[in-house]
Parts: sequence; structure tokens; C-alpha cells
Amino acid sequence: MYPPLLNSFLCNFNFLSSSGFEQMLSIQRKLRTLQYHSPDHFSLSSDDDVRNIVNWLENQKIRYYSIKDRSVLQGEDWKRNTASYLKQLKCPYGFEKHQNAALDWLLNYAVRLEFADQKDNINDQAAKLRITEDENVAPLDVNSVQFKNSVNKLREFLRIPPHHDYLQVLKACRILVEKRLGANAVKRSGDKMTLSTQEIGFDLGETSLNEAGKALRLLHIDELRLLQTQINEAIVAAQSQTADPKTDTTLGKVGR
Repeated sequence: MYPPLLNSFLCNFNFLSSSGFEQMLSIQRKLRTLQYHSPDHFSLSSDDDVRNIVNWLENQKIRYYSIKDRSVLQGEDWKRNTASYLKQLKCPYGFEKHQNAALDWLLNYAVRLEFADQKDNINDQAAKLRITEDENVAPLDVNSVQFKNSVNKLREFLRIPPHHDYLQVLKACRILVEKRLGANAVKRSGDKMTLSTQEIGFDLGETSLNEAGKALRLLHIDELRLLQTQINEAIVAAQSQTADPKTDTTLGKVGR
């Protein structure tokens, strides 16, 4: 059994009866959850994009086939082989007739495997974020009109561009607030520098121009420091993914 929140995430509407736009949103949301490299840049009508997603799911998340057998999902006959692959996984949709629904089902399958692998960590994090009844706070429905209207008001106040996914908009709001009002930002805002003590390295001929040049140089240095921090964070995140392969020593191979 999976938590109600996970089941709601996976089965919140009838996929076959939904519009093409709703199907795309459902697939994008699950690709983001699985940390697919380009969840917003693919087309369901593109055979190459669909094939890439299927292969990525099998190689990174599902690992049903042995490594040497996965090549059948990439060759010229990949559609027929993918249909056979989905049948082996007990997918209720035929890939030839309901390709989008079959792909969504495969994503659901991968999400369940991901949850099974990390359920202890996920449950621990959820417990820390859980709102208790003593706080007298009503449960938050992220699909409600009230929630979407509130996110829109916050987005407009922070001057953030609109986006069809309200959870992504809320995430953008959080990032902006942390950047502008977080502890590090407040600490930096309290630091004072006197331009007269800074070296510009060149002379523009006027004091006001030199002062402006110093200010621009300081701002540029601050941006470079932030960029270096983000690069370091990206390296650490990449290393955490590549330095911890899932290995089953009893099988003598990498995978499930």
C-alpha cells in the first residue's frame, strides 16, 4: 500500500478521457518528480522524445531488463519491443493504440519504485513537515481555486512570470524570497563598503564615472561569487547521483 498522497499524485484523473494538454501536464509533473533532465522540452508526438523517455526510465529507474537486453528499446523496431516490454510489466494499455496512456502508466510505475527505494527518507521528511491538529490549520488542497488564486496574487506581487504549473510558481516564489530575504541576503545587505577604498584598475577621467565603475565592479564580483556557489552545488548534486549506484551483489550485476 502507498500513502494516499502518492496515490492521489499518480491517479488524480482518468488519463484517457483527459485533454492532450492535461496529459502533457501529468507526464511533465512525473518527469520532474523523477528528475528527468528535460521535463519541459519534449513532444508526445515525437517518436525520438518518447523513445528517449522510455529508455531513460528503464536505464535509470526501472531496470527490468539486463543491461545487454535494453538495446532492443533503442533500435529501429523499438515500438514493437516497447509494447512487448510494457506487456511484461503488466501495463493495461497497448503501446500501439494508447501510447500516451502507456507512457503515463510507465511513469507511475517508476514513481512507485522510486518511492519504495526511498520511502524511509521520504516518510521522515514528510513527518517533519506534517501539520498537527493542535495547530488548527486546515489541510492544504493544491488543486483548489483558492490555492491557485493565492499563488497568483503572490506571483504578481513578486513580479514573477505566469506558468501553468502552480506548484512550480510557488517554488519560484520561495526561491526568490530566499534569495532576497534569506539570512545570507540580509547579512550581505548589512555589509557596508566605502567606494573610496576600492581600486578600479583604470581612470575614466571623472570622479563620478570612477565611482560608478567601482560599484559595477563590486556588483559583478558578487554575481561571480553567487555563480561559483551555484556551480559547486550543481557538482555536489551530480556527484550524489553518480557516486551511489544501486547494486545487488547477490545477482552479480548493477540494478534491481
